[in-house]
Amino acid sequence: MKYAIILPDGAADVPLPQLGGRTPLAAARIPNMDAIARTGRLGRVVTVPTGFIPGTDVASMTLFGYDPHVYYTGRAPIEAAARGLAVGPDEVIFRCNFVTILGGRMCDFTAGHISQSEAEQLIAELESLARQSDPAFAGCKFHAGVGYRNLMLASPVAAYDVKCTPPHDIPNQAVSGHLPRGPGAERVLKIMERAAEVLADHPVNQARRAAGRDPVSDIWLWGQGRPRRFEPFAERFGLRTAAITAVDIIRGLAISMGMELIDVPGATGYFDTDYAGKGRAAVRALDDFDLIAVHVEATDEAGHAGNATEKVKALECIDEHIVAPLLEKLRQFDEWRILVVPDHYTPCTTTAHDATPTPFALAGHDVAPSNAAEFSEAAAATTGIMVDPGHKLMGQFLSQ
Repeated sequence: MKYAIILPDGAADVPLPQLGGRTPLAAARIPNMDAIARTGRLGRVVTVPTGFIPGTDVASMTLFGYDPHVYYTGRAPIEAAARGLAVGPDEVIFRCNFVTILGGRMCDFTAGHISQSEAEQLIAELESLARQSDPAFAGCKFHAGVGYRNLMLASPVAAYDVKCTPPHDIPNQAVSGHLPRGPGAERVLKIMERAAEVLADHPVNQARRAAGRDPVSDIWLWGQGRPRRFEPFAERFGLRTAAITAVDIIRGLAISMGMELIDVPGATGYFDTDYAGKGRAAVRALDDFDLIAVHVEATDEAGHAGNATEKVKALECIDEHIVAPLLEKLRQFDEWRILVVPDHYTPCTTTAHDATPTPFALAGHDVAPSNAAEFSEAAAATTGIMVDPGHKLMGQFLSQ
């Protein structure tokens, strides 16, 4: 049996006036996803268990068949796995976003999608000060990631007992009510405040201001935790699996689960990603692996930007350049299955993640048809199929 999973990140949405009261999934021309829903099983899945903050980390862990109650310790440890960072026994890992806060409001949690070069220069400056024993950065190590998504290791663990808010969950909101809280909050706030001082007059920001761009005003620490060992996917489900993604959170999950990673030149994690390149790589992978998982970030970025047009465009590109060629390849095998499922909602109205159960469609060998009209949130709600807890969906998809 051959399997393919397509994960359009944050693709689920709400009816939007600019789309005539339809969601992006309903408005997009996605004949291949619609065919999967029509000829296979359509339903909804709880990807974010009660008590967890909705995000790609928790939701994708769920969809890969791992219970977050057992395996989740924070987003940053997963991304650290993607970067190959060694974590000491008394170190905790934080996600370290570069953000733009103006007038006390979270204006941009990506700092205008800061370039890799800018981010690396700023991280290097913070790390240099940490190495020079800047008092605020005592016990800290800063590591560059991808663009605005960076990491900070800190010790001792006991000093960082704190609750943090993801910056993408507070777009255009006052940050005062969402600052770190708990016994370790003062320590974390001290790091963030010192970083703001360092960034203020850095040459990167001087150049941005001269170009009429908003500055990279702050770092925002969140998603902290310690590494956790995962049961390998191959042992759990007995399949050789590969993953295609441009973002560290999925790369880190794949590495933690023992999956192979397939790098695709031109895969950016943004609107300009190479959809066709991802599709070609996924098709080739089916000759060597039992299961291929393809993650696309562009739909989530469109939701965060409140850009329904880009979300529809991304969905149509996924359907044409990834789902279509995968279906064509899968049909060459005697037995196969395909699953399309967004990890969570990222509504264009709120531009933040939402824990609402997401639609899923799976088709192929021995899957009874639901005869649904389309792959959409509304159509999925009519079938009465709800997978809860969500980590059971993977077992249902792979059952023979």
